[in-house]
Amino acid sequence: MLKLFLTSARCVRITRFHGVCGLATSTPASSRKVCIVGGGPAGFYTAQHLVKTRTDVQVDIYERLPVPFGLVRFGVAPDHPEVKNVINTFTQTAQHARCSFHGNVTVGKDVTVEELQEAYHAVVLSYGAEGNRTMGVPGEDLAGVYSAKDFVGWYNGLPRNRELRPDLSCETAVILGQGNVALDVARILLSPVDILKKTDITQHALDSLAESSVRRVLIVGRRGPLQVACTIKELREMLNLPGTRPEMEASEFEGIAERLKALARPRKRLTELLLKAAVETPGEEELERRNRAERAWGFRFLRRPLEVLPSTDLIRAAGIRLAVNRLEGDGEGVWAVATGEVEDVECGLVISSIGYKSLPIDPAVPFDARKAIIPNTMGRVQQTAGLYCSGWVKRGPTGVIATTMNDSFDTARTLLQDMDKGTLDVSTIKPGSQGVSVLLEKRGVKPVSFSDWEKINSEETRRGETRGKPREKMLDVGEMLQVARA
Repeated sequence: MLKLFLTSARCVRITRFHGVCGLATSTPASSRKVCIVGGGPAGFYTAQHLVKTRTDVQVDIYERLPVPFGLVRFGVAPDHPEVKNVINTFTQTAQHARCSFHGNVTVGKDVTVEELQEAYHAVVLSYGAEGNRTMGVPGEDLAGVYSAKDFVGWYNGLPRNRELRPDLSCETAVILGQGNVALDVARILLSPVDILKKTDITQHALDSLAESSVRRVLIVGRRGPLQVACTIKELREMLNLPGTRPEMEASEFEGIAERLKALARPRKRLTELLLKAAVETPGEEELERRNRAERAWGFRFLRRPLEVLPSTDLIRAAGIRLAVNRLEGDGEGVWAVATGEVEDVECGLVISSIGYKSLPIDPAVPFDARKAIIPNTMGRVQQTAGLYCSGWVKRGPTGVIATTMNDSFDTARTLLQDMDKGTLDVSTIKPGSQGVSVLLEKRGVKPVSFSDWEKINSEETRRGETRGKPREKMLDVGEMLQVARA
């Protein structure tokens, strides 16, 4: 089927391939079209580098939800507002003349990756890691067992987790994993409600936490104190959390002080802080603070989950059975080996914080199921010309937001190098969002623009002001769309 497409210079013929307009004429330098799939940090940082570095690139960001910013909105802890300041930078990118946001579009369902490739010179997959790594032990499907990803999504307002309703009626919670996310969850479980109610935590989570019976949180890891994965900032926040005291097993720190000199500075500082909390006698003021505390938390090292133990009715979690490990090897390469001993811990809440994982987005995109990433070389998807990736789907769910920034900038540089070298074909005009919008309209999909998102943002801010909060997030996609289109 042929139709005419009017450009600023002339009319050219368009050939329609699988419903997307593909133009078979030479490309003006200002019409190089790049599509980014995913409106989180990786997507926005990739877009930022592209539009700031070059004036000949137009970028479109497609996001499954009607709201942008991904894990900055749904993953960063509500009591870390300073981390969310990066949203200001992302907003500037979205408002750039050569960048457009298209929310409420699910790539792989509403439009395929192949259709995007026909509409754009390059497609960058930056859709993050929506899957959970499972423990693979009996009982992990019992009520009272949650992934940290879902629990974080619950208190941060991720629409898919709004019905989670975790039962917080138990006294002891066990968190499996010792990274920053694990400490975020522990801190939220134990924080005074008077602190949380001033954040953007969702109201339904705040109400549940206000009624919580959780008074003790154990943060369990399979290796030792020298391998703990959290940062010193997160650890210090836990140690200074009002109304709580640390409860460590001093025996787990035997021989650690003697190894401090050989540690790199960041690890040394972290370990010193752990040792101070675990084995040193606190000063008078700190001792008084700990004695007044009604809630407690602690690390448990050299433990691996074997089974979540059920209640007598076999419905709920009532405890967890842990294998006791020992370490073999030396340095960063040590590994945990079971000793044959086991330990049962009574608890009614188990939260698995052992990692996120990316999922395949489209059959046309290569995917390494074992590593849970898209196989790539410096962001170039292997054996697929014109397809790139950035962020967690590129390297795995590791690092902080700054790690994702550098990773995404690297992918953007790779893409631009390929344009300049001619290994990325930009010789023909591509319709970009104009071609995709035709497909979406036919399929009954109505994208949300960035100005539409700003309506949602304004309404959330207004609702938050009535409660003394920065915002009250909408939890229902239908309500988001209704506000966006008002």
